[in-house]
Amino acid sequence: METSQILLNNGLAFLAIATGVMLVVVGGFLIKLIVDMSRLARNVDETTSVVRNELRPTLREVNESLHTLNEFMKSTDKGIDRMRDAMEGAFGASAATFSKLKFLSGSLAKGLYKGFSTVVKMFQK
Repeated sequence: METSQILLNNGLAFLAIATGVMLVVVGGFLIKLIVDMSRLARNVDETTSVVRNELRPTLREVNESLHTLNEFMKSTDKGIDRMRDAMEGAFGASAATFSKLKFLSGSLAKGLYKGFSTVVKMFQK
């Protein structure tokens, strides 16, 4: 009976030592994982700030371009209105044709403006 007791104690001691070694190994990997995740978070933060600082001037330029495009489209609409009035007076051309041209240029401008403003708002967040 004493031999079985010694064998049982040796088995339990080996189990305790193996468990301790495994806990140390897993703990070491967890510490390394935490350190790596901390470095990754720092790098992501730096990259985000660099991208934000680089994109702000670009977004301002895109915004200015959109305003310029919008003004161009407004002046085009005014020109089409004047042309329609002149054509109606001179040739009696139908107002529907020029209204369709105005609608086409207006809807194109609104669509471009809305799309670019959505992209600008998305990057500003």
